[in-house]
Amino acid sequence: MCRFKAAFARPQPPHLMATMLIFVLNGPNLNLLGKREPEVYGKASLGDLKQLVETKAKALGLAIDFRQSNHEGVFIDWIHEAREKAAGLILNPGAYTHTSIAIHDALKALTCPTIEVHLSNIHAREAFRRHSYVSPAATGVICGLGAHGYLAALDALRGLLDKRPKD
Repeated sequence: MCRFKAAFARPQPPHLMATMLIFVLNGPNLNLLGKREPEVYGKASLGDLKQLVETKAKALGLAIDFRQSNHEGVFIDWIHEAREKAAGLILNPGAYTHTSIAIHDALKALTCPTIEVHLSNIHAREAFRRHSYVSPAATGVICGLGAHGYLAALDALRGLLDKRPKD
């Protein structure tokens, strides 16, 4: 009888699944973490960051899909994919933060909570880095905390998801 029910059960929306899936998307040049300007971005590699995020997510009862691309179109495709698969989104769009209306538009199509994260404090850097096209489309923004910003984003998403209606 259980198999029969399972065969005809409607798939649950991502925010109702037992282990909610969070997409963590990293933009251009983040594959160079630990090598490129470590005085700005830290000494940890992207692999180190992934491990840190996965450990924290597991403790919060969340599953992670952690990705990085240097290509804007790929990044946008992943945001579209998040519409169907993710309960929440953490994204560090890198330099696309300051240039991409297309990423802004893709985010506007999401219904899940979205946290924009930056390792450095973009407001304390060059003038061209102080404007974000992404922020108006995000639920929240965390910057300047290094890798801990990703962990704070996970905490924030967990809290936001717990407050959502369960039906």
